[in-house]
Amino acid sequence: MKVYQNENVYEAFNHRLDYICSYFDHLIISFSGGKDSGLMLELVRLHYESHDWMKKGIKVSVFYLDYEGNYQETKDYIERSMGKYPEFDYYHVCLPISASCGISMSQSTWLPWDPEHHELWLNSIPPEAICLENQEFPFFKVGMSDYEFQSKFCQWLHREKEVVRTAVLVGIRAQESLNRYNAVTREETFSRFGTTNYSHRISQDVFNFYPMYDWLFEDIWRANAKFELDYNHLYDLYYQAGVPYKSMRVANPFHQCGVHSLKLYQALEPATWGKLVGRVNGANFAALYGGTAAMGYRGAVLPKGHTWKSYVEFLLETLPEETRKVYRKKFKSSMDYWMKTGGALPENVIDELEELGSDFERLGPPTNKRKYKYKQRYEVIRFKDYPDDVPIKNFRLVPSYKRMCITILKNDTSCQYMGFGQTKDELQKKQEAMEKWETFL
Repeated sequence: MKVYQNENVYEAFNHRLDYICSYFDHLIISFSGGKDSGLMLELVRLHYESHDWMKKGIKVSVFYLDYEGNYQETKDYIERSMGKYPEFDYYHVCLPISASCGISMSQSTWLPWDPEHHELWLNSIPPEAICLENQEFPFFKVGMSDYEFQSKFCQWLHREKEVVRTAVLVGIRAQESLNRYNAVTREETFSRFGTTNYSHRISQDVFNFYPMYDWLFEDIWRANAKFELDYNHLYDLYYQAGVPYKSMRVANPFHQCGVHSLKLYQALEPATWGKLVGRVNGANFAALYGGTAAMGYRGAVLPKGHTWKSYVEFLLETLPEETRKVYRKKFKSSMDYWMKTGGALPENVIDELEELGSDFERLGPPTNKRKYKYKQRYEVIRFKDYPDDVPIKNFRLVPSYKRMCITILKNDTSCQYMGFGQTKDELQKKQEAMEKWETFL
């Protein structure tokens, strides 16, 4: 296993649990059915037994948010895991909560367990699960986002358990992605528990912790083998199918990060695949072209006779009107920002732009110190013309029509690829969708 500061990651994990348990009397294991959260469950159980948490009054809850569609191996594993250790409390949630959709040109989210379309459900609700008919969450609204639900659920459970502090154990690892690396290296100390970099504040007495953040993919499987632990055997099928380990995902089947592996359902579980095709518009296209330039992966290719600017217009005209309006509004915002206000970029990126001969003016360092807390030297620049293409290493940081094309091809209506967050209009639409379904409550 990886050795860090004179101890391997398993030893470090246990020391982190020791630390967490010295301040927190309630732990929630955020369980997804994947390799990381599955190992988290087992390691917490081993620590629970060896340190006699029951005598210390430490409570453990296991929370699983069911996105309706799973491989049979994943369903079997979840069935084995939920309720496995009677000392823990389990919450298997099957509610119509808005989830990310990265495969459709006409919808940015989809609604698992849609109460108006039972006939489209990919699976039936397990008898022990929390569903629309038996849920008693005062904060719940049909159509609320999955991330909002998870946050409010943990705060609600903290109050229900009548505990002092709640630690939510999340099995993310820095190796998985840059976003996950940033989650445990951020400098905003106000959002941590004390000085613990692998923590994040949810509310006054509820914190996320990432005690496995420095584990490698290989460490996961060494631990499973060494301690002879149960795991999701879907990974065995992935391995046999030749899936790269970075693509071995267990999540919402229509999430953007899993588009490139959606086609595996066809080979591994044809019956499930048949249901997926009818569940969300675009599933078949994503299976055929996910992971290719057709969906913004492996480098978008410019069609003959087009500039990236003209290709943007071509792609926009192929979209439904409402979707097209969303893109146009955000693209205009990007153009106004970079050509009127100016944006901050690292100095090494600016040097690359100068070598390319890009036409822009340098406006000096950022002046809003509270907003710009950078680890390296940044400078604000303003483009005289919006670039068509910027062939540099940090391509995503710099505005260009090519970046717009990739955003469209990825079905990224929120334009996260371009650095956008949700707008007030989008939040308002989400609120209206929630109000529409209030009659079911």
